[in-house]
Amino acid sequence: MSADPPADAFQTARTLSEALPYIQRYDRQTVVIKYGGHAMENDDLARLFAKDVVLLKLLGVNPIVVHGGGPQIGRMLDKLGIKSRFEDGLRVTDAASMEIVEMVLAGAINKTIVRAINAAGGKAVGLSGTDANLITAVKATRTRRDPDSNIEQVVDLGFVGEPDRVDPSVLEALAAQAEDDFIPVVAPVGVGADGMSFNINADTAAGAVAAALKAKRLLLLTDVVGVLDKSGQLIKQLSREEARGLITDGTARDGMIPKLETAMQAVEKGVEAAVILDGRKPHALLMELFTEHGAGTLVR
Repeated sequence: MSADPPADAFQTARTLSEALPYIQRYDRQTVVIKYGGHAMENDDLARLFAKDVVLLKLLGVNPIVVHGGGPQIGRMLDKLGIKSRFEDGLRVTDAASMEIVEMVLAGAINKTIVRAINAAGGKAVGLSGTDANLITAVKATRTRRDPDSNIEQVVDLGFVGEPDRVDPSVLEALAAQAEDDFIPVVAPVGVGADGMSFNINADTAAGAVAAALKAKRLLLLTDVVGVLDKSGQLIKQLSREEARGLITDGTARDGMIPKLETAMQAVEKGVEAAVILDGRKPHALLMELFTEHGAGTLVR
């Protein structure tokens, strides 16, 4: 008689069986993933992310990756002696900086992610928001109150943009080629009405793409475990109203505010739910989608 299979083989089979209802839930559904931060800079996590995205595709999910690249852009600007300054967390982007931003985002970073997914057995296709007018952008505006005069002043952010319109036809065309299993990887560079390129915050771009596609999920990978309450405990689920309340009462601060705002806007525009989760955690995507526990904060 043959020896019994090892215990871990039973555990693997059990895990796959328990995941069945979740796999069925996301079959042929679109999931938009904002990818950035530590998860993208750590080589081991980057390889695991690429494998997980390929697995999603093989399980019938339609994953679309929208990536950031702030640290990489900063390093390249420093190397070229171009100084950066920030307003409300947004990099003020002049014409010289915009050339570097587009080169790094739509070039080096985008193709690195594409190669990683392809090496894991996928068929990634690199795009930017300028391809097929995927993301039409308008110049972003911010105001700042002068501390002396108490007068609000408009801050010129240069070539920083916000999505004005998303034409998802190129993404839909790729998804329609079911036999080819293409995985779009989108750099958050938009195009203005005058043909100029704009640097768009990756969270914002991912939210706009998810809304245009009425995605099943928007997953925002971050460098924190999710949204925390006042005692520092993870909040598993939030309604839009509860999320607004966390911003109003100061519980959500700093970089969490734009992520919550992106999640709320996406849900308001037709995304079933948005999740803010820890991209530093191996297999965070799989835990969020295919287990009952989830891996972050879900905004409905």
